[in-house]
Amino acid sequence: MGVLITVLVVCAAAGLVLLAMSLRNVQQYEKGVVFRFGRLLPDIRGPGLRVIRPIGDRMQKVSVQTEVLGIPPQGSITADNVTLTVDAVVYFKVIDPVKALVNVRNYPSAVSQIAQTSLRAVIGRADLDTLLSDRDHINAELKKVMDAPTEEPWGLRIERVEIKDIALPESMMRSMSKQAEAERERRARVIAADGEFQASQRLSDAAATMADTPGALQLRLLQTVVDVSAEKNSTLVMPFPVEMLRFFEHQSRETDGESARRSSPRPALPELPELTIPAPPTVPAFSLSGERVGSGGERIGSRTAVARERRDNWPARADSDFGTSHDGG
Repeated sequence: MGVLITVLVVCAAAGLVLLAMSLRNVQQYEKGVVFRFGRLLPDIRGPGLRVIRPIGDRMQKVSVQTEVLGIPPQGSITADNVTLTVDAVVYFKVIDPVKALVNVRNYPSAVSQIAQTSLRAVIGRADLDTLLSDRDHINAELKKVMDAPTEEPWGLRIERVEIKDIALPESMMRSMSKQAEAERERRARVIAADGEFQASQRLSDAAATMADTPGALQLRLLQTVVDVSAEKNSTLVMPFPVEMLRFFEHQSRETDGESARRSSPRPALPELPELTIPAPPTVPAFSLSGERVGSGGERIGSRTAVARERRDNWPARADSDFGTSHDGG
């Protein structure tokens, strides 16, 4: 009797062990793939408590959640020969658990390697401006390149690929900043010129309207006076009409034309003969020291010599004085 009880207890324990080995709990976000003696069973076990054979069956659970995989920074050269470093992130999920387990080993690592090579290939085909300005196009092309080797053979779906950061060299960043500054300045000048052009068109339309209606100019003048007087200024500046200036200019031109027609040419004056002015007579000069200088230029020191000089020159001087007075009479 005791031996029978022992056998029953052992059988019950063995049954419990086998039952525990045959039960598998599959989560909602998982799929169960069963291998029987290494051979794949066609049925994929869904979420819940599932029973398999305790001997010979092995269940592999595969998550069907979206997984996030970061791509390490990759140095590459763009189509316009600019060296840069780009890192990205990949979102993918398993759509076929059988292919993900059978066709590829460690599919997250395989997706990482595919993403790195695809990122370098896409960057090499794009230029720097496209890479910086058109991120959506680059991301779509990356997704397309990565879908080809992963979706059909491996049972993986690349849901999204995003470029996180683009590291540029310092020299390229300075050049780009100068280019952006020049572009901003060009836009500012174009906008200012466009504003001046539109303002000139409006002013031309206003001038045409005022020309058709003479009273509009007077009303505008009065409005200007009202605007200026509202500031409580002590000095009031009145604008001078341009039409009045044109009237004065027209009158002055007519007056100049009549004066030119009435004036007659004057006869040329005859040339007068040249007059010859005789040179003045040579007069002895006196020095400050009391010395006399003769007519010949020699010095006369004493009074006797002075008297002699006067006596010698007296007839000539008298004759010259007499002839001058005679001619004048």
